[in-house]
Amino acid sequence: MRNLIKITGVLTGLVCALLCASAASANESLKENDRIVFLGDSITALGARPGGYVTLTSEAIAKAYPELNIQVVGAGIGGHKVPNCQQRLDRDVLQENPSIVMIYIGINDVWHWTHPKVVARGKKGTTPEVFESGLKDMIEKINDVGARVILCTPTVIGEKSDGSNSEDQMLDQYADISRKVAKETGSQMLDLRKAFIDYLKEHNPEQAEQGILTKDTVHLNEEGNRFLSTLVLEAMNVPVSVTEG
Repeated sequence: MRNLIKITGVLTGLVCALLCASAASANESLKENDRIVFLGDSITALGARPGGYVTLTSEAIAKAYPELNIQVVGAGIGGHKVPNCQQRLDRDVLQENPSIVMIYIGINDVWHWTHPKVVARGKKGTTPEVFESGLKDMIEKINDVGARVILCTPTVIGEKSDGSNSEDQMLDQYADISRKVAKETGSQMLDLRKAFIDYLKEHNPEQAEQGILTKDTVHLNEEGNRFLSTLVLEAMNVPVSVTEG
């Protein structure tokens, strides 16, 4: 009987742990006075401009929940990688008193290993080990101030959906790291890479390098900003219909 009780207790604990992990990763709805900070690189910096995904998301949230007084802050800087975001986390994120932080980073961490202009200046990308530890460090500090994290996988460097873009293998590796970190930290995962590839498989049958969601293989065009905003809104349980019309 004692052994049965012990086994039952262990099973109950495992079930509770699984339920808690599931709850942590589930999409939570927005609350009154939420303050959302978008942390990232040039994609996010451009996204905070008119027509950008951060701006579109902010406008949709205000339209859906005008009574909640939700604030949106763009914290993207061109060329930045995980170590850069770590260095400015306190200034650009924590001091903004966020309740939600969306981390969309990883393109430069990969691209700077091969980008000709960057390589010519002697700069490099981010090693997988530093990328992983940096994400965990930022998430811990964000959680410590009571904010939750939505962690994104890096999207694309080139829009061919058949795996033939030159950085695809490394992007997949870093996307896997982000997925692993989200799981280990109990953070909400927004798998942008999968969503982008799925979209491109349907809308890029000719395997164009750019022009579907990006204007230059990386930075978003009008459709790309709309698509990304839709994904973010879904992750935050905001009715996507508010972006129509």
